[in-house]
Amino acid sequence: GSIKFKGREIAGLKPHEIARLGLGYVPENRDIFPSLTVRQNLLLGQKSARQTGRWAMSDMFAIFPRLEERADTPAGVLSGGEQQMLTMCRTLMGDPELIMIDEPTEGLAPLIVQQVGDLIAEIAKRGVAILLVEQKLSIAMRISHRLYVMGHGRIVFEGTPADLKANQTVRKEWLEV
Repeated sequence: GSIKFKGREIAGLKPHEIARLGLGYVPENRDIFPSLTVRQNLLLGQKSARQTGRWAMSDMFAIFPRLEERADTPAGVLSGGEQQMLTMCRTLMGDPELIMIDEPTEGLAPLIVQQVGDLIAEIAKRGVAILLVEQKLSIAMRISHRLYVMGHGRIVFEGTPADLKANQTVRKEWLEV
């Protein structure tokens, strides 16, 4: 197979090379550095100390004040929700053009789910393209411009949130329990 980003083949490139091309990834399992502080984790996400992008540490702290309160705390002692916030913010520190986010609300409390949804909406407002993989349909419907529904490894629906709302057959067969 082939994986292309901005017309360039990226399969086989090293992760830092892919990140430098402008692709950010937020993994489902969070992958924080537990022995480093919140601040150190955020600094690791920066492309370069000399480059400024759309996102700065002050933005991360403004969006998630709890991270600022815990800036000098080892990341390993953060709650699951705080770790998810940290992972997303660390990725944003690299100023990606496209951010891929895998199941960001998995296992999170409703208040944190709301904050994660708000952050994703803010990411989009700042002109960053988002590829979101999410099982919580309410989040995807709220923030997406275009939706794809997969079933058995293939795309079974493609359209806008309004199109999906109107398509009872797809919702019943693939999304509702």
